Amino acid sequence: MADASDGLFHQSTDLEAESPTLIEGLPGHGLVASIAVDRITDQLDLEEYGSIRSDALPPVASFTDGLVQDTVRVYGGTEPELMTLQSDVPIPEDAFDELSRCVLEELVDDFSRAIFLAGAPAQSEEQQGDVVGVATTEELKAELEDAGIELAEESGAVSGVTGALINACYQADVPAALLLVRADPRLPDPAAARSVIETALEPLVEFDIDTTELREQAEEIQRQKQQVAQQLQQAQGQQDEPIRGMFR
Repeated sequence: MADASDGLFHQSTDLEAESPTLIEGLPGHGLVASIAVDRITDQLDLEEYGSIRSDALPPVASFTDGLVQDTVRVYGGTEPELMTLQSDVPIPEDAFDELSRCVLEELVDDFSRAIFLAGAPAQSEEQQGDVVGVATTEELKAELEDAGIELAEESGAVSGVTGALINACYQADVPAALLLVRADPRLPDPAAARSVIETALEPLVEFDIDTTELREQAEEIQRQKQQVAQQLQQAQGQQDEPIRGMFR
């Protein structure tokens, strides 16, 4: 019998898809994965397949439409055959192993391959939205290339819950791909989420997602950033004027 602290999958409905792709959308840098996968789940009207429960997860009450729900949930659908893994809260480090074990032991037979999303700090605005891919198998590497996704040429490492999950898949010989997206290092980045959907997930999974809402969110965030920058400049100018006078 599993210990109460172990991550356990609680199934709520039957999964009709025979060999779906699992897309991970857990909170991380720029919230890119969360924003992208939330959009995919909502637009495709995926049904909740079940949830993952563990004492290591934060004791948070999540709710929607007037009902309490589990914070870590799995959704599924058949057109296309897809599963998504989502969470309303960041996953703490001491839950990484349990979550990985739960995915590999209780969900791995339900999906044919996994796609993980990770945001990486963009060094400039021009770099925001750039996507590169990494695969755990030669076959999946070829699929990335066929989808027109640039492969990561430099060496590197991915930490956090996404790094733990893709490493667990690699160790267990589960076909998995990692999509690294350059994102705003300070704010949620719906523009980067839109980029990874349009340039990588759509050709890789072969579906069509309307990203208009993400484009509008990105434009609104950009306007807010510009307003903040102007306010900072004005405040700086007001502070500088007396200082210059003192040194004349």
